[in-house]
Amino acid sequence: MEVIVEARSIAKKFGDVVAVRDVSFTVARGEVFCLVGPNGAGKTTTFRIVAGLIRPDKGFVSVLGEDPYAMDPRVRRKITYLPEDAGVYRNLTGLEYLEVVAGVYASSREESRRFLERGIQLSGLGEELRRRAGGYSRGMKRRLALAAALMVEPELAILDEPTAGLDVSHSLAVRNTIKSYVRESGSSALVSSHNMLEVEYLCDRVAIISRGVIVAEGAPGELKDEYGASNLEEVYIKIVGGGA
Repeated sequence: MEVIVEARSIAKKFGDVVAVRDVSFTVARGEVFCLVGPNGAGKTTTFRIVAGLIRPDKGFVSVLGEDPYAMDPRVRRKITYLPEDAGVYRNLTGLEYLEVVAGVYASSREESRRFLERGIQLSGLGEELRRRAGGYSRGMKRRLALAAALMVEPELAILDEPTAGLDVSHSLAVRNTIKSYVRESGSSALVSSHNMLEVEYLCDRVAIISRGVIVAEGAPGELKDEYGASNLEEVYIKIVGGGA
């Protein structure tokens, strides 16, 4: 098993607030790894550390064999990060937005064309790509942003709540896009979600985080067996209480 992400005992404070206190996990190549937990549990902070946007106060992090905070730019191009609140350029058409992203990541005109063709396919927006993105629904914007994150062929896609606020049809399209991309490319995805049914469908392994600490980890089936539950939502409630 090739390890793409390794985090050992990472901790991060913001002033007096402890966001992450002791988080350890690995992500293997070719898997979708999900981090789930209540609001404020430390998911987004963990993702930002793995993406190299902030440095942990303590602990060890390796992404594709390097420190994500001091990563070689050539390696950094192999990682994409989609925040929960990611937006798109309102005054560009969807197609123009994908063209801009392709141009930033591509090292040649041929690669840029390949990225763009992949982005058009991944978005599933068809002729809507010729409209300005400012007129898109939230679901369409999210599908466009996800296509931009995946079309550049990252070895690791970090996706924070990729289906948050979406209706059933858009949520399903986003989940299928993520699952298909990982399966076909052999890349990896690190995903957060509050939807336990989604997690059970999408993820190869799941880690539940509470108060900055991972309190359970395993494949969905393993967790259900361990906690005598029929689904992951029951597991979640048994561990952290309340709804997802």
